[in-house]
Amino acid sequence: MASFNTLDDLPDELTGKKVLVRVDLNVPMEGARVTDDTRLRALLPTVLELSDRGAIVLLLSHFGRPRGEVRPDMSTAQLVMPLARLTGRSVRFIEDCQGPEAERALATMLPGNIGVLENTRFHLGEEKNDAELARGMAALGDFYVNDAFSAAHRAHASTEGIARLLPAFAGRAMEKELRALERALGHPERPVAAVVGGAKVSSKLAVLGHLVGKVDHLIIGGGMANTFLAARGVSVGKSLCEHDLTGEAESIFARAEQAGCTIHLPYDVVVAKEFAPNPPSVRTCNVHEVAADEMILDVGPAAVEALADVLKTCRTLVWNGPLGAFETEPFDAATVALARIAAALTKEGGLVSVAGGGDTVAALNHAGVAQDFSFVSTAGGAFLEWMEGRTLPGVAALQQQQGKS
Repeated sequence: MASFNTLDDLPDELTGKKVLVRVDLNVPMEGARVTDDTRLRALLPTVLELSDRGAIVLLLSHFGRPRGEVRPDMSTAQLVMPLARLTGRSVRFIEDCQGPEAERALATMLPGNIGVLENTRFHLGEEKNDAELARGMAALGDFYVNDAFSAAHRAHASTEGIARLLPAFAGRAMEKELRALERALGHPERPVAAVVGGAKVSSKLAVLGHLVGKVDHLIIGGGMANTFLAARGVSVGKSLCEHDLTGEAESIFARAEQAGCTIHLPYDVVVAKEFAPNPPSVRTCNVHEVAADEMILDVGPAAVEALADVLKTCRTLVWNGPLGAFETEPFDAATVALARIAAALTKEGGLVSVAGGGDTVAALNHAGVAQDFSFVSTAGGAFLEWMEGRTLPGVAALQQQQGKS
């Protein structure tokens, strides 16, 4: 990974300098209450450090999908009080993210002050990466800091356009994320294992295709494992399965063989006749014994034990997606068991474990081990695109700035 500038590369003297910080304020809310403040807590190290260094800190973010329409229910004004509580400082609202109104508000701000600019997506040009909008935003600041990896896969005015107009730096959360990803797939310690789960192969084809050339062990779980089993001639009953994609599964097997990557599929599974919590028909069987009226809903205990043995030989693990229908008991057992093993190996210091994606975070929290992984990314789309080996525009813009600022 090309290097990038961080907050350490900013001038020592920041008193009164205006720093535009792209953050992710897109948090779930019920009325005026934030129901999950993970993303807000992630921005604290960067914002507090800049404020302590005397900068005027201006937070840029989208919130929801207003598509250029000014909607009070999607105003970032709602985040001012939650941010004031978390930072322990006064936070003010600025009624636009560019233009004369924003400039007037800025004229009254003092060193160390924190301001929240209005939703960037109230301007249609944000999602189009409009050059004029990016210039309007850039005019408010002396420096630009991107601390929103979760929005880095989008080439928008506030994530990419502006980074070409001001000296650009990675914030502390972005820096941590990029260093963790570099350790996981950029220059990892081998052997490397990847766990890829989830319902559909179609949504993860690019991920699987990229990973077979990068990892030593590819562990496939969730509904997508059924498509790979079907490609191997296994009858999967009425399990979720994309039979039309067995050809793609075959080509991934072939590419894995060429690259020296071992694909692991379950050989015992947990099945039931209906998908419901603790159904009476639930049983564990060999993968070749699934009845026509049964569906595979989790990986079996013998397969989990074998996968645990694989992880014990590995130095690096990348995890995206659950092994079974983990939201419904007892089909969470395999995900919980393997996650706990990965966490224990990480705590012992033998494994670097990096996980990401919404379902994955929920599954690791459910297993009670998210805090024991080396790094857990809360980014969904950006994490997946990184796993596909794609260039993330928001990151590329920071890397091209290296040496300029």
